Amino acid sequence: MTNFTLHTEETAPVKSTTILQGAKKAYGFVPNLMAALAESPAALEAYVTLSGIFDKSDFTPAERQIVLMTNNRLNGCTYCMAAHSTISKMQKIPADVIETLRNGTSFTDPKLEALRVFSTQVNQNRGVLSDADIDAFIAAGYSQANVLEVILGTGLKVLSNYSNHVVNTPVDDAFQSDKWSADIPVAA
Repeated sequence: MTNFTLHTEETAPVKSTTILQGAKKAYGFVPNLMAALAESPAALEAYVTLSGIFDKSDFTPAERQIVLMTNNRLNGCTYCMAAHSTISKMQKIPADVIETLRNGTSFTDPKLEALRVFSTQVNQNRGVLSDADIDAFIAAGYSQANVLEVILGTGLKVLSNYSNHVVNTPVDDAFQSDKWSADIPVAA
């Protein structure tokens, strides 16, 4: 088994240190995902950059978390589910929205449910969508730009979720109260 290093500012490759310093300043600690990604300065920069770009999407903070947490759940990422549950609470996302996402159940709000369903379709169908899938999403009040932004958020989660699976990233103490367990088997 390959053991990946959770880097600190002192052990990380030079090109990762500035990003780790920024994370420590922003969060008060370096999240383990970023500490692991620091092994590859390009991967760490991609993660931080994509996160920042996704935050500029037309989605509200709650809608962004719907895209991200739907992907986290479908990809069985225990690290990201815990982290985004905590982040959602910090963003004052309603508790029922967080629990719906953690449990993979349906929203009563038809627009939020359309976003959850569309995010699921993008993930499970690897972006191969029917016209009906796209039309239903747009009919719920979203735009063509939002279609592409769901794909952007899904791409961000492929990077972080898959990295966490490979690295076996431990959940940070800051996210422990929101630990989550996936019932998704790991492929052989």
